[in-house]
Amino acid sequence: MVRLSDKSNIVKISHLIFRVLKFQELFTRIIEVNNPDKMPCLYAMWHAHQFCVHGIRHREKLHVLISRSRDGEIIADVVERWGFKTVRGSKGKKGAVEATMQMISILKSGENCAMMVDGPKGPARVVKDGIIKIAKMAGVPIVPVYWYSKNFTFAKFPSWDEMRCPIFTTNLINLYGEPIFIPQDGDEEEARIKLQTSMEDLEKKAPEAFDEVYKFGLWRKK
Repeated sequence: MVRLSDKSNIVKISHLIFRVLKFQELFTRIIEVNNPDKMPCLYAMWHAHQFCVHGIRHREKLHVLISRSRDGEIIADVVERWGFKTVRGSKGKKGAVEATMQMISILKSGENCAMMVDGPKGPARVVKDGIIKIAKMAGVPIVPVYWYSKNFTFAKFPSWDEMRCPIFTTNLINLYGEPIFIPQDGDEEEARIKLQTSMEDLEKKAPEAFDEVYKFGLWRKK
């Protein structure tokens, strides 16, 4: 049995995953729809759509929050090989606070961050309040992102979050919601509900947005 706690094994596994993803990159075609292109901003996505960061512009200035779990060690290594930066708190109870402070500092320096708003353990598709606190303290907008495709090659995996990932040729969209600004004296629960509603609205709008991109042949033009 492979021990993931062994650093050499983690590197080997992450290298294999990266090679697979780089190969898949040749067949993955993503069009951004309604990206407000705010910088700095905090991109919000469901845990199942974490691979949508691949389609976000300014990759070299995007920091992705990743947990300190064993799976997180592999994911972080893959993400960094892919050209992104990562944010990782230390293990233990203080890790979340440490990661939060790192993200606030990054956002205040003018670069973007991305985080899964229902992770790392769920429940799926329920916004937690962490992103609200970070955006409020950093004074930056939250930009919701929803990853979608009608292609049958957009696979759903049997995980707790129903992870979505393209397999071979897949046309996708990254659909963005309106930026959500949270005043320093703003109600955090009200902001959380607003983000939850925005994420759910994107899910409803995604099929029509996909059809519009298909209609104008934007994947071919790209």
